[in-house]
Amino acid sequence: MRNLFPGLIVGVIFGAGLALSDMINPARVKAFLDVAGDWDPTLAFVMGAALLPSAIAYLIRHRMTRPLLGDRFSIPESRTLDRQLLLGAGMFGIGWGLVGFCPGPAVAGLVLGAWQPWLFVAAMLAGMTLHHLFTATRAPAPAYEG
Repeated sequence: MRNLFPGLIVGVIFGAGLALSDMINPARVKAFLDVAGDWDPTLAFVMGAALLPSAIAYLIRHRMTRPLLGDRFSIPESRTLDRQLLLGAGMFGIGWGLVGFCPGPAVAGLVLGAWQPWLFVAAMLAGMTLHHLFTATRAPAPAYEG
């Protein structure tokens, strides 16, 4: 509960960045994915701009023993490409290409008042619930302690 406020602030900043860059607009995302048609490179610039703070964060993280607001880092240890990862990535890509939403922009798009982000988020939550129900018997992956 102590991390709720910082998480909320970071989420609002992330959502504002998505709105400012118009990445909550499914038409813009679909235009980026349409490389054979009327291609819009805007999303490539947004992704490129995101690399700099991400790279800095990874450099800083290697010098820290623990996060500022947590007890340990939660970074996956596994580097293997398994069936579950490939299936999930494929489903993500197909869904992203079909509707132009992924989780972050869909949640940020809820404030627009359109019905499409609400439908997407409802379907996403239903999928997460089903995944939880069908994988509840598996042990969770260990968190990275390093």
